Amino acid sequence: MSRIYDALQRADLERRTAQEADAAETTDPFFLPGAEALPPVREDVIIDNIALHPWLPSMAALPTLRDRGESIEQFRGLRSQVYQFRDHAPLKTILVSSGMPAEGKSFVTVNLAMSLALNTDNSVLLIDADLRHPTLHTFLGAPNTPGLAEYLAEAVEVNDILQRNQARQVVEAGMMRSIPDLIFIPAGEGGDNSSELVANHRIEELIATLSPHFNWILIDSPPALAFADAIDLARAADAVLLVARGASTPFDVAQRAQAAFSNSRILGFVLNAVKDVPRTGSYYYYNEQEVGSQAHRQVNKRPQG
Repeated sequence: MSRIYDALQRADLERRTAQEADAAETTDPFFLPGAEALPPVREDVIIDNIALHPWLPSMAALPTLRDRGESIEQFRGLRSQVYQFRDHAPLKTILVSSGMPAEGKSFVTVNLAMSLALNTDNSVLLIDADLRHPTLHTFLGAPNTPGLAEYLAEAVEVNDILQRNQARQVVEAGMMRSIPDLIFIPAGEGGDNSSELVANHRIEELIATLSPHFNWILIDSPPALAFADAIDLARAADAVLLVARGASTPFDVAQRAQAAFSNSRILGFVLNAVKDVPRTGSYYYYNEQEVGSQAHRQVNKRPQG
């Protein structure tokens, strides 16, 4: 009985050995187990080789470039609040959005970027991700292509879409004003195909590639309640900053905009273009704990007379 059992064991071992040998012959000799899980190779980004363009900034849209004024102080205050958030949790990439169009999100994005770039030793990347209605390139007086849309469509590489200003100063009203050194990615030609472009996750690869080169990355997104793009873009950001317009944005729109980013870290609201407030300045910042009360009073406030 023992000999029969031993013979059966040997036969079974020989059969399994033969099966494994056959499988090894049919396997791709260049296949490495787990190779499919390797991260994609990131492109090299050469900051010193970024394309230079003669920007013509709109001074009316960029009050942070002036020497003094209430707007400068308000954006400095906003910048300080952003720094405080970073003290409590990692923060580099900020998506700026709003509930509906014309609430001032692009204005806030570009001026916050300028204010951050004016601070010592800050390297700032500004991205226009509002592919349907890009605005930042008009504020900066910069070319709009090639840009983010072309990168998301895999038509160009990272280095092709980065640009910076050729001049460090601009003449306005006979006065020479300094322009901070920031890097800009325009929107490009997105059009009606922007939702598909944003949803392909290339934006996350872009941020992962560029993040080591910058202290701050600001992304101007489409309005959250008008298009789904903003929600997809938020996956690539550390946090979301929302913008509402004083005497214009209904409180329920602000609430719905906040709810749309329920899966994201929300820094709070910037209340833009506020009039007749009990303290100086035109731009107010409310953190997420204050949105329910103070923002309610300000958002629903209407001009007298």
